[in-house]
Amino acid sequence: MYLSQARVEKLSRLMGRLEAAELPGSAALRLAVGQDLLDLLQADHFASYTWDDAAQRFGERAALHMDDANLQAYEAYYQYRDPITHQLRQRRAPTLVTQILPQQELMKTEFFNDFLARDGLHHGVNLFAWDGERNLGDLRIWRGRQRGPFDRDTLDLLRLVQPAFTGALRRLRDRPVAAPAPVPPDPWQGLNGRAREIAQALCAGWPDKKIAAELGIGYSTVRTHVDALFERFGVHNRTELVRRLIGDVTSCH
Repeated sequence: MYLSQARVEKLSRLMGRLEAAELPGSAALRLAVGQDLLDLLQADHFASYTWDDAAQRFGERAALHMDDANLQAYEAYYQYRDPITHQLRQRRAPTLVTQILPQQELMKTEFFNDFLARDGLHHGVNLFAWDGERNLGDLRIWRGRQRGPFDRDTLDLLRLVQPAFTGALRRLRDRPVAAPAPVPPDPWQGLNGRAREIAQALCAGWPDKKIAAELGIGYSTVRTHVDALFERFGVHNRTELVRRLIGDVTSCH
């Protein structure tokens, strides 16, 4: 298999994406890989799914250059009348569609005429990633009729990609789910009665004398409550207190 310098660089970029320490989610990764493979393999259309063994169906779609309504029809109907993909799924190596069903036979099927041909898919090659008995995801790459079929060099290239692709999906599967960020406690919780009224007045920027007048209480009472609020929140002035109560928000509870 001969690779031009340009194709070597494209392959290197793809492998670097798969071996990166930080990976996006499965669908996003498969979509990025699909874009790289369309370029590397001079292909036109891409789709990728994961197999749900419990539901016995393909899901978690990622696709390029295919009509959304057509893919929805695949998911609802054609995947259950698909003469090639379930056989391709059993293969542990990249496989040309014609290794499963000759092109002329494929072109006689409902699957080809009412699904594949609608988006111009003609020549196909698939790769399914397996971890033991578990299918982790697939790559379905297609050319239009005008480009001509894939060949053995295509399979050789995909064999180079397969271990890294499988490893990336395995790492994603095993990645621990991040715990949700803790919700900060509500600083207003437990502030009731007069303390809450004075806190709201401070947020509004009222001076002590106005607070006393508006609430009908003595100035010393206001100061007592303000000092108690400072102590409660561990602050030393009004600015720090208001920041604790409302952050950058301009309104108060």
